[in-house]
Amino acid sequence: MSFEPESGARRSDTLNVFLSYDREDEQTARALVGALESNGFCIWWDGLIGGGSAYADRIQEALADSDVVVVLWSKHSAQSHWVRDEASFGRDRNRLVPATIDGTKAPLGFQQIQSIDLSHWRGSADADEFERLCRSIRSIAGGPVEAAPRAGRASRLSRRQALVGAGATATVLAGGAAGLGWLKKSDAAVATRIAVLRFHNLSGDSRQDYFAEGLAEELRATLSQAEQLEVAAQVSSDSVRDRKGNARSMAKALSVAYLIEGSVRRSPDAVRISTRIVDGKSGFDKWSKTFDRKASDSLAVQSDIAAFVTDALLAGLDKAKRPAERIGGTKQAEAFDAFLRGAAAYRLTSGKESDLAALDDFTRAIAIDPNYAAAHAALSRTLTVFANNYASKAEIPDYYRRAIAAARSAVRLAPKMAEGHSALGFVLFNGQLDARGAAAPYQRSYELGYGNAEILSAYANFAGRVGRFDDGREAIARAQQLDPLNPLVFRNAGLLEYAARDFESAENQFRTALSINPKARNVRAALGDIALIRGDLNGARDQFAAEGDSASRFRGLAIVDMKLGRAESAEANYAELIKEGGDTVHYQQAQVLAQWGRKNAALEQLELALALRDAGLVRLRNDPLLDPVRDDARFAKIEQSIGFA
Repeated sequence: MSFEPESGARRSDTLNVFLSYDREDEQTARALVGALESNGFCIWWDGLIGGGSAYADRIQEALADSDVVVVLWSKHSAQSHWVRDEASFGRDRNRLVPATIDGTKAPLGFQQIQSIDLSHWRGSADADEFERLCRSIRSIAGGPVEAAPRAGRASRLSRRQALVGAGATATVLAGGAAGLGWLKKSDAAVATRIAVLRFHNLSGDSRQDYFAEGLAEELRATLSQAEQLEVAAQVSSDSVRDRKGNARSMAKALSVAYLIEGSVRRSPDAVRISTRIVDGKSGFDKWSKTFDRKASDSLAVQSDIAAFVTDALLAGLDKAKRPAERIGGTKQAEAFDAFLRGAAAYRLTSGKESDLAALDDFTRAIAIDPNYAAAHAALSRTLTVFANNYASKAEIPDYYRRAIAAARSAVRLAPKMAEGHSALGFVLFNGQLDARGAAAPYQRSYELGYGNAEILSAYANFAGRVGRFDDGREAIARAQQLDPLNPLVFRNAGLLEYAARDFESAENQFRTALSINPKARNVRAALGDIALIRGDLNGARDQFAAEGDSASRFRGLAIVDMKLGRAESAEANYAELIKEGGDTVHYQQAQVLAQWGRKNAALEQLELALALRDAGLVRLRNDPLLDPVRDDARFAKIEQSIGFA
């Protein structure tokens, strides 16, 4: 079907907007269509359907083609099953922008996303509320706030969960990979967008799951090295696989042209891997191949599968430019197996036991092959996480020393492997609080890891912390395109906008994260901080109370209860924060004390956090909660010691 605006042909960079409303509100809808089209959007609404059209089919096609679904809530539409169905489509695809035209609240199931208030809009394209609507549409669609073209690639040179969200998984989960992003490219370019789904373990032994899943992840890492391929990241690829949809729905959800599927049968003597390339439009197999190898040759099949995929999809590309093997990999089968076991343990994020198992497996992989750069990078990440979560005061310096050494080994062994540079930047910034030292490796990781959503998200997180917001926005927009179903990517996008003090954009990103995973950690607390800044104390308290991370919850409640005049409750929550976090929450204590007006005590906690190399201090430069002490000379000294000033 056509998605053309009434006024003329659609530009290639125009956003498709599906407008959902009730017929009783047609006058308002018609005025909004005109205003949105005058701002360059391509609008589909049922006024475009002529007599005799297959009404339901046309609507379904238009929804599928849309970049954003704008729903107009009113007393009429809130009761409409049609409108609710259309809004559900937008919500479930993370493309919903709700607005209320008469003050009616969204129905249950849609109240998680804040509605833009258009109840006082009188048709002006210059009105503040209409401009907010336009910004939200562009943010949700993954475009810039202003419709300006982005620079191309060539122009750019628990605490455990929080660290993972900041990029701690970027090395171990080395994948090919404001609001959900959809690439705007020619049909030829879109044809090179692929997703590698989690391989099935058909060995009859669940203990072999790590091997099947690890092969798929290593294949992503290898394929993402080809600039001509855009590879969807692991979290999103695994998410659509878990939903058990058909091939066409999975390809549509990931905005890819092809799906790579596989199955693994492994015995002590042999391994059989069946791989197929599925056309995302038809749902039919395009190519397929089975690889039979001796168990001792299982490592070689990784390169064979990569060659099979690139030969099929990049037939016109010089073979010398096709990725043959993973940068920073190994030729030792036992080292490879240990690495896959470590990656599987690290992915669990279930606590000290699984992280310790990952630490042991990565160490064993390096012992077997000392030149295994990917294992060195993964070891560095795991050591940094260990230092920030489980190590005693006496142990922390040694963990950081080992983490830095492992990252430097990764960079030395594989200078073109993005994961090594990212790991080095991560430990220097989060472990040593050395913003200046972390800048170069993070920048290099960005240049090398343009096809890796985890690398891009980690870089964006760093860029936001140091105030390089435009660079961060470009990186996180790319990460969202490669990993559109990963709530942590959208959380990082929200943190970047929060640091930039664009609270409206930050809120949109945080709510998108919640729409993907309502239990995403530290997102409710972030929304609470925004409500606190806006003066909505009761709304802030509701968000803090719903936060799953205890340190963030107690910190937020301590602040807001004091502002609400509940001093006893505030002190009790502050005590719980200290009891729960001990020496790991000095930064959070400083936030509380600064908001309580106890400036000297807040500065003392920041100085103590600095002495202990508290990773929370990476937020110092742009944290609005510390504004009450920001002009103090002691604060400036801390900033300077970290490399912010």
